[in-house]
Amino acid sequence: MTVPGYLAVDSGGSGLRVAVGVPGRAPAAQRESGEPVRTGARGIDPGHLMAQLVPLARASAAEAALGTLDTAVVGAAGFATLGDALRAELPGALARELGVRQVALAADAVTAYVGALGPRPGAVLAAGTGLIAVGTDLQAWRRADGWGHLLGDCGGGAWIGRAGLEAALRAHDGREGGSAPLLACAEEQFGPASGLPGLLYPRSDRPAVLASFAPRVATCAAHDPVAEGILSAAARHMAESVAAVCPADGEPRVALTGGLFGLGDPLLVPLLEELTSRLPHARQVPAEGDPLHGSVRIASDLAAGRLTLPGEPAMLHVVPTQGE
Repeated sequence: MTVPGYLAVDSGGSGLRVAVGVPGRAPAAQRESGEPVRTGARGIDPGHLMAQLVPLARASAAEAALGTLDTAVVGAAGFATLGDALRAELPGALARELGVRQVALAADAVTAYVGALGPRPGAVLAAGTGLIAVGTDLQAWRRADGWGHLLGDCGGGAWIGRAGLEAALRAHDGREGGSAPLLACAEEQFGPASGLPGLLYPRSDRPAVLASFAPRVATCAAHDPVAEGILSAAARHMAESVAAVCPADGEPRVALTGGLFGLGDPLLVPLLEELTSRLPHARQVPAEGDPLHGSVRIASDLAAGRLTLPGEPAMLHVVPTQGE
């Protein structure tokens, strides 16, 4: 007898990650692509997503000896604001191409949350190049920031890197608030300070370039009060976002996830102090897994009929089971 399987997907800035398996068990096969899904006038492009997903899913299912993929969960970066076309077209496309019967589409912040905490009340701070905080009391979702490097992502990698480069240019000009150590780091990494605008402004990947300077800020923080102040300010911004989404009652859990926390103690020490001060009722815990792990968890619960997370079109969109 063939056991129905699940398909779990994480669509992010570096491409697709795909896992298949049997509900209630760890993935039996995983694959990934190196091409991010395109966005256009209609938002995230469902055709481009499916073109990458179908061969990965079929190959993974064959490797795992799964005859059917009854349940699919797709977590996608940008889904909250750019997901209209996915909601309209992806469930039908998954049914036609892969025989999927039930589908959940989620913002990547939701899959990051579930990967880190599971279906429990709390808040998760996801920080890399950008930054977003997501929380739930299991009745509704709340999000804070995630508005991109021009309008927000306060405390994220691009924010830290930009603040560090501003301090470097202040030192170059002889203005107050400058940092000679950060100026030296900036010129070592990017060349003469006067060339920074020409290097940065034309780039389509400005957030990533800015974020690439964040580790230099962390390195300088031990001996440079300006760099230390930048990381302290980043920690305050992060804690403000977590406090905005964390349930006020009970003993919610708070977890951190994302590559930015690889900066280590220069960022983590002030951040944990801020979180303890602002959220004394919350319990700080390590993240259990990543966004793909979150998609797997949602798929297992959906297949078993025990999904308890709140459904909202922009955050977690569950499509009713298709006909037999």
